[in-house]
Amino acid sequence: MSIPSIIISLFVLLFAITVHEAAHGWMALQRGDPTASSLGRVTLNPLAHIDPIGTIILPLILVLTGVPPFGWAKPVPVNPYNFRNPRRDNLLVSAAGPFSNLTVAFIAFVGVQILKLINPNLLTGRGGLFNLGSGLFLILYYTILINIILAIFNLIPIPPLDGSGVLTGLLSEEAAQKYEQIRPYGFFILIILIFTGIIGRILGLIVSIVDIFIF
Repeated sequence: MSIPSIIISLFVLLFAITVHEAAHGWMALQRGDPTASSLGRVTLNPLAHIDPIGTIILPLILVLTGVPPFGWAKPVPVNPYNFRNPRRDNLLVSAAGPFSNLTVAFIAFVGVQILKLINPNLLTGRGGLFNLGSGLFLILYYTILINIILAIFNLIPIPPLDGSGVLTGLLSEEAAQKYEQIRPYGFFILIILIFTGIIGRILGLIVSIVDIFIF
């Protein structure tokens, strides 16, 4: 990745993570839980969400090794006892983060299509910034790619990722209780998926699919 690509992708990731966490907090507030709001976490100020490892160190290592960056922020605190319907509301709060990222990706995709209509010769590739138009394209491209990566990664149904909350809400109460038994091992399962290259292959597939629709 070029230096402009690295800088843009890191800033886009910070924005994507901020939107993701703010969406969790906003949805929790709508469902009756003010915990995140009272702690100032329903905000688009990235300083309220930054996790030193997940938001700074890991993404920087990934982009320096040529891998599309992803990461995480400080988890938004949620008190399910404040929910009106705990199972349904927990599902909605869990899904709000990935859904917000997919929404941002869709808006950026529309922006790319508008740019291509204005200037069909705009696509100069991901590696450089040659003019204002190609610079804007690069920002929109990484906005699409990183937000989709963040959404799909978080929808993996392994605790503590959002996909586990969504799956728990869809399962019967008995099945959900059995599923919750893997929660203590969720982090180790994720580590195995990362170091065996499974997560990397998923990310590579996402990049390939996004490129097909963009270029």
